[in-house]
Amino acid sequence: MTSATRPRARGRAPIGTMAALGLSIGMVMTMQAPTASAATWPTPNGSQGTSSTIAVSGTKDYGMKRYYGTGDLAGDGQEEGQDPIFRLADGAVLKNVVLGAPAADGIHCEGSCTLQNVWWEDVGEDAATFRGGTGATYHVIGGGAKKAADKVFQHNGGGTLNISGFAVQEFKTLYRSCGDCSTQYTRKVNLDTIDVTGTGSTARLVGINVNRNDVATLRGITIRNDSARKVVPCQKYNNNTAVGSGPDSKNCLYSTSDITYR
Repeated sequence: MTSATRPRARGRAPIGTMAALGLSIGMVMTMQAPTASAATWPTPNGSQGTSSTIAVSGTKDYGMKRYYGTGDLAGDGQEEGQDPIFRLADGAVLKNVVLGAPAADGIHCEGSCTLQNVWWEDVGEDAATFRGGTGATYHVIGGGAKKAADKVFQHNGGGTLNISGFAVQEFKTLYRSCGDCSTQYTRKVNLDTIDVTGTGSTARLVGINVNRNDVATLRGITIRNDSARKVVPCQKYNNNTAVGSGPDSKNCLYSTSDITYR
């Protein structure tokens, strides 16, 4: 989703989870959550459909229950303007929840927020959209996402997004700084201890707007099944026009030692 308000759309069926193969990676963080890897996907503790967006304020722990969209939230494609399953107020913390399919537009953070041990089995429009102002800080701690036909995390507002201990597979872009929002910002994203499974086609870990002075910092990235190096760690854009990729000293802050291929 690239702008704050748009029309809606819908339709898909829940999928199963993958069995754990015992792989794990470390997490560099202060809050505790199960470590993520290419294969450690949790078994949900029950399932519940919802036809209307669930508002979250304060701290909410869902105990690893799966939520999926029904009715007006039964969309699963890339149609713009879908509503989210969860909408988080400024300062909210959402913990220990699985988003099944259909997932509509996942989660919206209206200000600073924390997503701790949140899992997306089948990303709809986007997994989460961050919409706070210039001073907002967002944390994604643990968890994972798969089956993202386009983006996992969409940064439409301002501020800084920190992603740590996260697993991603079957995706096109893990993080995108909005290229065409009506109000634009300089945005920052920090990736630390990220486990990535390549798909054999081109994918991007981050897409940032260098003309807006965005900054991406990458540390502890593990990329699996990508012998052809199809996963681009840092894609640079002037809004929506690609203008190169790779590390530098200003916008894409990482070195070859920060990326491990397996």
